Amino acid sequence: MENTLLSETIVFTKESVLTDYRVARMSRECSLLVRKEVFAGRAKFGIYGDGKELCQLALARAMKAGDFISGYYRDQTIVAAVGDMTWTQYFSQLYGHPDINFDPHTGGRAMNNHHATRWLDEEGEWVDQTKLFNSAAGVSSTAGQMPRAVGLAYSSKLYRQLPNLQEISEKFTRNGREVCFSTIGDASTSEGMFLECVNASGVLQIPLVMSVWDDGYGISVPSEYQTTKSSISKALAGYQRNEDGAGIEIFTVKAWDYVALMETYQKAATLAREYHIPSLIHVEEVTQQQGHSASGSHERYKSSKRLQFELDYDCNIKFRNWILAEDLATEEELKSIDEEAIKEAKACQKAAWNAYMSSIKPEREDLLSLLYQAAAETENGAEVKKIAEELRKAVNPIHHENVVAARKVLRALRFEDSPAKKGLKKWLEQTDASNDQRFNSSQFSISKHSPLKVQAIQPEYDANSPLVDGREILNKNFDHLFSTNPRIFILGEDVGKIGDVNQTLAGLQEKFGELRVTDTGIREMTIVGQGIGAAMRGLRPIIEIQYLDYIFYPFATLSDDLACLQYRTVGGQKAPLIVRTRGHRLEGIWHSGSPMSVLLGGLKGIHLCVPRNMTQAAGMYNTLLNSDDPAIVIECLNGYRLKEKLPTNLHETRVALGVPEVIREGRDITIVTYGSMCRIVMEAARQLENMDISVEVIDVQTLMPFDISHLIVESIKKTNRVIFADEDMPGGGSAYMMQQVLDEQNAYRYLDAKPVCMAAVPHRPAYSSDGDYFSKPNVENVVDTAYELMSECYPLKFPPIY
Repeated sequence: MENTLLSETIVFTKESVLTDYRVARMSRECSLLVRKEVFAGRAKFGIYGDGKELCQLALARAMKAGDFISGYYRDQTIVAAVGDMTWTQYFSQLYGHPDINFDPHTGGRAMNNHHATRWLDEEGEWVDQTKLFNSAAGVSSTAGQMPRAVGLAYSSKLYRQLPNLQEISEKFTRNGREVCFSTIGDASTSEGMFLECVNASGVLQIPLVMSVWDDGYGISVPSEYQTTKSSISKALAGYQRNEDGAGIEIFTVKAWDYVALMETYQKAATLAREYHIPSLIHVEEVTQQQGHSASGSHERYKSSKRLQFELDYDCNIKFRNWILAEDLATEEELKSIDEEAIKEAKACQKAAWNAYMSSIKPEREDLLSLLYQAAAETENGAEVKKIAEELRKAVNPIHHENVVAARKVLRALRFEDSPAKKGLKKWLEQTDASNDQRFNSSQFSISKHSPLKVQAIQPEYDANSPLVDGREILNKNFDHLFSTNPRIFILGEDVGKIGDVNQTLAGLQEKFGELRVTDTGIREMTIVGQGIGAAMRGLRPIIEIQYLDYIFYPFATLSDDLACLQYRTVGGQKAPLIVRTRGHRLEGIWHSGSPMSVLLGGLKGIHLCVPRNMTQAAGMYNTLLNSDDPAIVIECLNGYRLKEKLPTNLHETRVALGVPEVIREGRDITIVTYGSMCRIVMEAARQLENMDISVEVIDVQTLMPFDISHLIVESIKKTNRVIFADEDMPGGGSAYMMQQVLDEQNAYRYLDAKPVCMAAVPHRPAYSSDGDYFSKPNVENVVDTAYELMSECYPLKFPPIY
């Protein structure tokens, strides 16, 4: 057939081939312009997908609406080919345009080539993912895109195999036929994240197609220093599925072989879509025409032979030659496409730049008007005019340069009062609010489902309320949650057969099945990844990290991906994952950790819940599973077998996030604490009462958010003394609470004594009951610290004890 080729599985028509050639040429021209824009000073940093156009086109042509890509920062050709990004948007992201109308992926918050399909409407509600080609929000950390890829693919398995999900799956699946395509550079396959994901996908048998772009280097380091046998496909050969058992399918293909690439991706996509068989596609002989990024030159580390290879095996040139050899187009036709690509790329770049500058111009012109007015009204007119002229003459000024000029002038006018000064102050106030929205908004949900909108419902009891183990309260509550919401599932180490190590899930796997209560291997990174990906697709996963000490394993994924997801997409994506773990008091270096400072510093964007007992924990789960933000719930390790009353309204209870609870009223000292320390402090308070010292005990309940109604400062107004107590190391959780109360709530105004932090010793706790006692705050520590505060004020009434 004229201008048509039939391969083993695919028909190549002139129209389809030239469409791909246009995309490839356009992508290349845009890559070249990115580098030029960085060197011209109009962009801060550039990274591009040159040399990967054909393999990315093949991947894109294997995608169908509803599929996902969990990619990395060179996937521009894929998102352009499937229509999830225009080239003008590509350049808008390069310039950091903080307007989602121009950069809908990240609103200028991520550097270029970080893609994120908008899954949420203006009210924060899900849109229909099945009609979209879905990009999960990109991350820069190498291999960071891999864990959630497992979850995105795993969701298709759940949607296919759990019949109860069908009625709520309309916006998320078409019978589990969605494939997740993940992409990664060859050097990053040395990361544990990648290797853990390969293993998890083989175990789970999920529709995941992993692509490795192998250009032979990790920046400047060649593959022989990175990968066993210098080949990831050879190194992973043992994972190949065969008669010995299920595994993954492994393909190798050249980056410049258009026909083979198309056939390979179609085969892998079919295996994934129809049979949920995962694949690894090792794309070899990838080139990078401009080197790794705009920050360096590859001539410094590549041999002349390798540089010549990259010229000779440029996939676009190979593609062009193939088209001519197969008589699918003439030289003149291809030359016309080449010229059109150059022209269109420049037009897109110019349009993006002009739109970016135009968005700043009105703000700048308003400010200049005010500055010149101020210059005319002030005795410091020469100084103000100089600042105004510097701003007026600035080349391509951006938002912060306007603000800098305004602040300089207001400092110059600090001793004066004039209409211009009032105008400047109003301009700065309005501009600060605009910039806060541009650069700091959307860290948490804005929808009606925000957990901050959930009102507290206190537990209720009657004369027949039995005393039961704390674990039984959680078990009953989880049973109810699973029964009433088919989207909820839990997975983690030992949660299934034995009902978790503390028996809070006992009997639930037998009742709800292995896909709802799922045992996993020891692989915290991909446990978290399964949860993130599933939460991105409308499910409500609870993932378990068996002990809080082990949260360091998946910490990078929690921090780089989950915590900043809504922020870096400007509210375009969410993943309301609940991380369930247990910590605080027990015994031993690796089973009694309370590293709050690490979580507080690294997981902004995730709510941090620290219940003191299992009734409170149940109320927190009820709140979180009826809302749409991610959270970590840290249960008390030593509380599962302590007796608690079973509330009559257990399933209706809710804990309001950010609202502390006064669990003991007092007049002399306020002690602020949480978790297992509540029991320590309450016992100390009882002993102090016998010494005529009245302690008010406040359980903060959540550390993030923290006391949003400023209840604690009201207590300090009454007692005029405060102790912050927790089990973190010095300078950690207790210091955080002090900063929040003294700095944010201005409680220092009401203190008659130095505020005190009580923390653990500055090392991990030693084993045994003695180790616990001498490593962490104990009752005697609390009693003595409170007594000393009172002794300082009333030495006769409270003489020194020691």
